[in-house]
Amino acid sequence: MTDILVTGGTGQVGQELRAAALPAGWVLHTPGRNELNLLDVAALTAAVAARPWGAVINAGAYTAVDRAESDSATAWAVNMTAPRTLAVATAAKGIPLIQVSTDYVFAGDKASAYVETDPVGPLGVYGASKLGGEIAVGALNPRSVIFRTAWVVSPIGTNFVKTMLRLGAERPSLRVVADQHGAPTTAREIARALLIVAERMVTDATAPTGIYHFACAGEATWCDLARHVFARVALAGRAAPTVEAITTADYPTPARRPANSRLDTHCINRDFGITPRDWRDTVAETVKELLAKN
Repeated sequence: MTDILVTGGTGQVGQELRAAALPAGWVLHTPGRNELNLLDVAALTAAVAARPWGAVINAGAYTAVDRAESDSATAWAVNMTAPRTLAVATAAKGIPLIQVSTDYVFAGDKASAYVETDPVGPLGVYGASKLGGEIAVGALNPRSVIFRTAWVVSPIGTNFVKTMLRLGAERPSLRVVADQHGAPTTAREIARALLIVAERMVTDATAPTGIYHFACAGEATWCDLARHVFARVALAGRAAPTVEAITTADYPTPARRPANSRLDTHCINRDFGITPRDWRDTVAETVKELLAKN
């Protein structure tokens, strides 16, 4: 039997990992925040020491991007100190560690999709704290993978697709930013990719390590995503609002967002055989699931 520890078990990715098909003989342990708090350094160290884990996946994070600007101490504790603690504890036992990270480590000013070796330049506390976690994990556990992803959506928790469906049911029209670019990526696809990486690291002592990008194929703006969501709503025979394109300047937020969040996925395809699905297909599945619930 292979035991895998997943932090952030009640988050979007954590819950999709819980529901995913696992390799034979695998058991996922997915404690939520109430069971394993990422702010508790001693508890994290004890959790790693509790059994001979095949791997640890750190899917937990402080993801409230705007709130992080005024709550930086907590953001840094969760996004940097916790990964550092996990890196030290896992390295001591020779356990592979997969650290889920974000496109927010980049400034978003590149004209094309970001590759793993591009210079980083976070615009706010969230991105800076996640970058701190990356640096700690990469430096302290030689058997680690930094798994950057972006624009996470799912039928679970709080995310853009769920917000659009809620607002679209309340209003006849919505104004959505159309000058930020990325690839909407479902938590289910992230979970699938994480398990492929984890299985390789568990079974192959020479498995690749380092930084990898994963996002669904294609690209979109938030406005494109909203329109795609409501096109699926209309196809289901339900009323859908109109969507007006606006600029980032029209919708100011406490934290700056990268204008370009596109991630090049060539490396994860080359080294792990992971081919991302098109964002339109995966988002359509998510919308269908949410509509079925409501």
